[in-house]
Amino acid sequence: MASRREIKRRIGSIRNTAQITKAMQMVSASKMRRAQQRVSSSRPYSENVMEIMADVSARPGATEHPLLTQREIQNAEVVLITPDRGLAGALVTAVNREFHHLAQSLGKPVRVVGAGRKGRDFALRTRHQVVADYSGLGDQVGIADIGPIANQVIEDYESGAADVVYLVYTEFISTLRQKPRSVQMLPVEPPTDVSITAPWNYEPDNPGLVLSELIPRYIEFTIYHAMLESLASEHSARMIAMSNATDNALELIDDLTLAMNKARQAEITKEIAEISGAAEAIRSGA
Repeated sequence: MASRREIKRRIGSIRNTAQITKAMQMVSASKMRRAQQRVSSSRPYSENVMEIMADVSARPGATEHPLLTQREIQNAEVVLITPDRGLAGALVTAVNREFHHLAQSLGKPVRVVGAGRKGRDFALRTRHQVVADYSGLGDQVGIADIGPIANQVIEDYESGAADVVYLVYTEFISTLRQKPRSVQMLPVEPPTDVSITAPWNYEPDNPGLVLSELIPRYIEFTIYHAMLESLASEHSARMIAMSNATDNALELIDDLTLAMNKARQAEITKEIAEISGAAEAIRSGA
């Protein structure tokens, strides 16, 4: 059994760890609420963009747009959105596993555009070609930060470097649930399950020209919305992980406190026994 001093030192160390995890839990809770608000505020815009895409793509001549045209897949590209940091429970493992399963199902060479250090590092470890790294965007990512990513995937598709482009990210469902998702971005598959609430009028009345302006914005906002979902998921998962870590630390402190009390009782019992033995020896000598 460890000595009382050693146990006391361990209790102090674990208590310091519990204070750190508690602070990280509170920070993640605050960041999660802000990220949730940004996700909620972006959804009306997302719904309108989807409605416009569904309306324009259904008009004659729209399917001739090059970013809507399907072609034989020789090379694939994946925009992989992951956290830059760990300590988020199983979230990083789940989204990397989703990417791994997607890459296997494609059965083609996969180029990776990394948007997060954890995904970039995983892609390098699994010997995928990382063609760009947009890590370190931070918690206050804006639509302007997403522009270079959207421009790159469009250029890669138009140049033939990629015949299909996917987006892998983590969808925020609730505080306790986050789901990794993979969606095809290019060629664009216009939504078919969107109800058009009102007729739209366009100037000029040319579906091809409208799509030339709309699709880059659509791709850009799709990545931006996925980034917001991923940030909300990351902070939620980290908050839960730090809460569990704090609870485990406090439980371990209770166990160690009990062990320390037992060690103290054993020391007292030993001292009493030594005193009693010494007294008995003195009486016997007398």
